[in-house]
Amino acid sequence: MGPMSTRSQVQRTTGEFLDRNPVFSGAMFAQVHGEPESSTALAKRLKYLQSRERIVSLERGLYSTVRPGDDPEATVPDPYLVGAVLRPDGVFAYHSALTLLGAGHSDWGVVTLLSNSRRRPLVLRRGRVEVLPHPAILVRRELTEVGVRSVPFLDRTLRVTGPERTLVDGFRRLDRVGGLEELVSSAAGFPSLDFEEMDAVLDAYGVRNLYAGVGWFLEAHQEHFFVSDDYLAQLEKRRPAAPQYFPRRGRAEDGGGRMVSRWNLILPEALLHGGPDNEP
Repeated sequence: MGPMSTRSQVQRTTGEFLDRNPVFSGAMFAQVHGEPESSTALAKRLKYLQSRERIVSLERGLYSTVRPGDDPEATVPDPYLVGAVLRPDGVFAYHSALTLLGAGHSDWGVVTLLSNSRRRPLVLRRGRVEVLPHPAILVRRELTEVGVRSVPFLDRTLRVTGPERTLVDGFRRLDRVGGLEELVSSAAGFPSLDFEEMDAVLDAYGVRNLYAGVGWFLEAHQEHFFVSDDYLAQLEKRRPAAPQYFPRRGRAEDGGGRMVSRWNLILPEALLHGGPDNEP
């Protein structure tokens, strides 16, 4: 094969790669071209593509493709695709999981992944991508995969915490899901819940506050999720011994909230209208 044929083949390979990958890493680009990532020729090819406004550098070794005719200054890469490229091992969690599961109640400017290796946030034109470590307790117990599933997204498949894990993680880190009201409003949109999976996630953490939070939520949505009285009774046995504020800053934020005695939780008044509650 002569020089022109080789150049044409490289151009075709590059064009097909860009068509398939709106976000990509230098390692992905190197692999498809059969060259080491440190290749000088590869670096020149990437610089050429940038000069021709076919790609935009998001950070060192990370690129976004610009479609022919589009303005590179207006190119906004999908943050979920960015996250998937940043951490191929990552699991989308918290509010990002609510969104990918089709239940996010409001827009959220942060895409969050759990990964074996943390890194600094990547700020994009719209929003940012955060990579966090897996919860330490799940790492110790070798249960980081509990409650994780795969979901289709555009032409990809992304790993995400499922509804059960997302609900539990949300009660555990309300700051990562936009607060208690956002969590409850969003999770109420899940079409169904698997209670065996819920037990696996709750037992993986083993935190009484989480049993209580999930129990209160399921009691409030008992008909929607077909929750049996027996299952609620099982969760009730694992509630905390002393009353707990949800969120923890509830006392300062809303004057104390209202006591839900079955679950030993003190919750914001606004969330209890029409739900299972008791006298203050």
